Amino acid sequence: MLDELVARAHRLVPHDGRLVLGITGCPAAGKSTLAALLVTGLRQVGVPAALVPMDGFHLSDAALDRLGRRDRKGAIDTFDGDGYLALLHRLRTERHRTVWAPGFERDLEQPVAGTIAVDPPVRLVVTEGNYLLAEAEPWPAVRALLAEVWFCQLDDDVRRDRLIRRHVEFGKSPAAARAWVATVDDPNARLIGAGRDRADLVVDMTALGPADGNASAPG
Repeated sequence: MLDELVARAHRLVPHDGRLVLGITGCPAAGKSTLAALLVTGLRQVGVPAALVPMDGFHLSDAALDRLGRRDRKGAIDTFDGDGYLALLHRLRTERHRTVWAPGFERDLEQPVAGTIAVDPPVRLVVTEGNYLLAEAEPWPAVRALLAEVWFCQLDDDVRRDRLIRRHVEFGKSPAAARAWVATVDDPNARLIGAGRDRADLVVDMTALGPADGNASAPG
């Protein structure tokens, strides 16, 4: 299955220029896993590829405190969607110099500017994030900059179990983790899942094995 997905991504690579492939899905469905596997697979067949997650556009805790949104970190309005859109445009058009993208420091649970370098030879950028198929602004404009968007599908009970374990790993008590999943992650998942039928491809993540345990809890 992975070989087929890498081959499909490979076919997207233009003869001249650079494209961006989007990977989306509900929290803990395996977006980070699939995106990383694709970039590795593409590089193995000689395609210069880069991974740029959306996580770097989380609003900082200080910003979330000011907006009163920290208690639902990971919701669609806790990301800088316009900043992400601007980066995607630069990735598509600025091919002759390095474009720097923000990353996400998992120990701090904070975005960190200028940590991911996308160098001029890169032909395909793989980006992964929750809201690539959302209908609220600016996400339709985000979708318009993506060559394709693939939706990671995983059984909801499996996802919730992974989310609870992930939240506990990052410091929540089991009870607090279950509460967060019920009040924050599940509503986010319903919003994300509403875009499934707009995806170019639905990927059954069960066939690819466990999701990346290092993915950030909010996303």
